[in-house]
Amino acid sequence: MNLPIKIGVSSCLLGNPVRYDGGHQHDRFISDTLGHFFEFVPVCPEFECGLGAPRETMRLVGDSQHPRLMTTHTGIDHTDKMLSWARQRVKELADEELYGFIFKSKSPSSGMERVKVYPAEGGAAKRIGVGLFARAFMDAFPFLPVEDEGRMHDIGLRENFIERVFVCQRWRIAKRDSMTARGLVTFHSQHKLQIMAHSERHYRLMGSLVAQAKAKPVSVLFDEYEALLAAALRLLPTVKKHANVLQHIFGYFKKQLSTPEKQEMLEIIDQYRHEDVPLIVPMTLLNHYVRKYQPEYLAQQYYLRPHPIELKLRNHA
Repeated sequence: MNLPIKIGVSSCLLGNPVRYDGGHQHDRFISDTLGHFFEFVPVCPEFECGLGAPRETMRLVGDSQHPRLMTTHTGIDHTDKMLSWARQRVKELADEELYGFIFKSKSPSSGMERVKVYPAEGGAAKRIGVGLFARAFMDAFPFLPVEDEGRMHDIGLRENFIERVFVCQRWRIAKRDSMTARGLVTFHSQHKLQIMAHSERHYRLMGSLVAQAKAKPVSVLFDEYEALLAAALRLLPTVKKHANVLQHIFGYFKKQLSTPEKQEMLEIIDQYRHEDVPLIVPMTLLNHYVRKYQPEYLAQQYYLRPHPIELKLRNHA
């Protein structure tokens, strides 16, 4: 787990003066908080492909699936230049072995969703586009966690992205060190509750896949599992899903806990279910019992420690 956790980031979000006006949009949470845990690889498509800073503003025009990147006032078409650069940059980023990417929202080159696309013949824009570089990146790395800085103001989306980055790191280590049926069983066992908190349907599908591990070639097995893992973790946990997992964990302590302790635990889970306390409250008590009684299955569950506690992501969930 000592590998550097590299994530790509739109360069302006790190305070680099590469925007169209020569400025930046420094995001302190990214640089000052996540910077303690991640190593950043900055990318600015428009600046790096040679358009400079400052530069004329640009926008997407035409078909939302294959838009053109046009300057706003002079109508210069930079599409081919951007796409050629993006293809090469994506190849270079493959060598960086990234674990995720944080894009600049609304950007015609870096926006991951809801980017304005203007009709070719004039008229009102619709927020239905994807930035040209962002689309190239996501097509090249379909299972990699991606997010934009605007959406990361939502605590649920923020935690989900960071959780996925750490799962991605552990998955890559598993593939590197133990790409065997047995290695997959170990990985799945450690992440069962984490997957359950996202999707019980995927939890069952992945369990069925792992149970048949010896019947498939290892490379096929790992590819199928990775696709299911990425799909599961893209689904956000909810209070109801978390409460069900907490209740499941509680079941492992029924023989050890006294009647008052059981009552306290059930009350706290119920308080969380009604959103009277954040997730960190029942999680802290359950972690206490895990440390005290050392149940082997729970002690290895990453659900109980999905990311560094210093990030305080479950304090408000």
